Amino acid sequence: MNILVLGIFVADAAFRCDRMPAVGETRIGTGFTLGPGGKGSNQAVAAARAGGTVGLISRLGQDTFADMAEEVWRAAGVTPLVTRDAEHPTGAAGIFVEEGTGRNAIVVSPGAAGQLSLADVEARAGAIAGAKVAMTQLEQPITTAQRFLEIAAAAGVITVLNPAPAAEIRDDLLALCDYLTPNETEAEALTGLPVTTLAEAEAAARALMARGVRKGVIVTLGDQGAYLWDGVQGARLPPVHAGPTLDTTGAGDAFNGGFATALAEGQGLPDALRFASTVAGLSVTRIGTAAAMPDRAEVQALLAR
Repeated sequence: MNILVLGIFVADAAFRCDRMPAVGETRIGTGFTLGPGGKGSNQAVAAARAGGTVGLISRLGQDTFADMAEEVWRAAGVTPLVTRDAEHPTGAAGIFVEEGTGRNAIVVSPGAAGQLSLADVEARAGAIAGAKVAMTQLEQPITTAQRFLEIAAAAGVITVLNPAPAAEIRDDLLALCDYLTPNETEAEALTGLPVTTLAEAEAAARALMARGVRKGVIVTLGDQGAYLWDGVQGARLPPVHAGPTLDTTGAGDAFNGGFATALAEGQGLPDALRFASTVAGLSVTRIGTAAAMPDRAEVQALLAR
């Protein structure tokens, strides 16, 4: 496996409505879906569908949501390195999607994957060290994510941390990361700096790079694209438009999955980021998360245009 992902699977219960309800308000929805989610799972699926050879380290309960996960991974070509947990249910997430804009708000309950432990990572140390890219997020315990990155970094594997949801991160963890990929909200939470413009995105990226990130900080900015600071110079990465935006829920996961695939293939950083942006641009034209991830042929066709 060229790409190893540590992360969670949850079943996404997604509600659509004309606008986000206020606290205490009830609104009539325009749609509902139940499907696969969780950042780690979504990113693994995105990477596999984009052409990567991918393994996913996670935990599932012993229930129908776990069966859903394994079917999704089988269809996408993701190799599960997964423990079944008899004491905790598979995780779930409640997602609100605003019609018209595709904006979303999400609550995640990790369930069994919240129990991902140092032992789970140690048991897969050989696979981690043998990968080309190791990627994780912060939906599982941060100590587990740090051990995963330690094993990968010690073996010379390219490491990617998507710091979502935002949490307090020590500098010694950032020093294990070749690439850090926060969105604007996460970058603001990590630095205490506002991130509403490209200049502010650069300031936040510089601040995070100064704390030890090794090769680059990429701040994703939704429909504004992304901003890269590599420690020497910065660059705005324009968004890739593939059609009308229907749902932005999995866009960040699509970007990270595509980025991991491109890095594992040895693409240079500019090409890898354009590849990632193309995967993300295609994903937002569909409803859902894992189901919205494009396949390699779609990505190549859009890149060719």
